[in-house]
Amino acid sequence: MRKRRAVAEINVVPYIDVMLVLLIIFMVTAPMLMQGVKVDLPDAAAEPVNNQDSEPLIVSIDSAGRLYLNVGGDEKQALELATVKQRVSAVLRRDPKKPVMVWGDQTVAYGAVVTLMTALQESGAPSVGLVTEEPAKP
Repeated sequence: MRKRRAVAEINVVPYIDVMLVLLIIFMVTAPMLMQGVKVDLPDAAAEPVNNQDSEPLIVSIDSAGRLYLNVGGDEKQALELATVKQRVSAVLRRDPKKPVMVWGDQTVAYGAVVTLMTALQESGAPSVGLVTEEPAKP
């Protein structure tokens, strides 16, 4: 008499369904993660920053010189420079390698951007990047 062996098979169809649902969730929520204040970024042909392991800390400065931060509280609420320094310092104490970026409106005064960058470095940011848009191709 011949014995039959039981063959263990894994049914992967439910796992594929779960994976597709997660993919759809990530596709829907990804555009919502990069919210912030609308600023008119200057155009510049620059190389992208290569260290994008973690989400950057983004400080926005609009045309009127108001400051906004993408962490803590309402991202659309204008903050004082001292508050921005305090919050950036707190974030960098937890994650010292977190990239810090400035989204500066192209019409904002140069001195305001320099003051902001200096304050960010005083808060513990080893380097501060400037965000630009890719220039339109003719």
